Amino acid sequence: MANPNKAQGTRWESDVRDYLNEALGLVDEYGTFLDPFDAHNVRRPAQEGARDVGDVHAVPFVLECKDVKRPSVPTFLRQAEVEAHNAGFPYGVAVVKARRLNVRRGKVYVGIRTWTRARLALGMTTREFAERYAFTASLRGADTGRWYMATELEPFARLLADVRALRHAQ
Repeated sequence: MANPNKAQGTRWESDVRDYLNEALGLVDEYGTFLDPFDAHNVRRPAQEGARDVGDVHAVPFVLECKDVKRPSVPTFLRQAEVEAHNAGFPYGVAVVKARRLNVRRGKVYVGIRTWTRARLALGMTTREFAERYAFTASLRGADTGRWYMATELEPFARLLADVRALRHAQ
């Protein structure tokens, strides 16, 4: 019998991948890639070797997907950032399932450093960036390593599209 927690996590990773591919217009009405060779297709990479490269690749983001009752966001973010580095991607974020809600309502957590780098890449003010992508702050104590920003998967898909458009224009 397969591990039910692993199956639950795999299902969440697949739901996130499928939602982002649909939101970004990368698949047809049947969920088939429009261009299977497009590097921008959101994928679940095969794990190879000792260095984990994350659960979902959405260039230029690595998503660490979690389906847990009690999220440990700072730990998830550290893991996402290490895995983004291992995969050679500039941004790592954590995506946590919101119980009994549609996948688009999944919580996306972004560390302050990653959030700031993405904001500066888009040339937006803090207020513009927070409002456009519906971010809220979680500032826990004086240790900035535990601070993060949160949004949902739906506005994150807009952020992903905007970052990709900027990179394509350069």
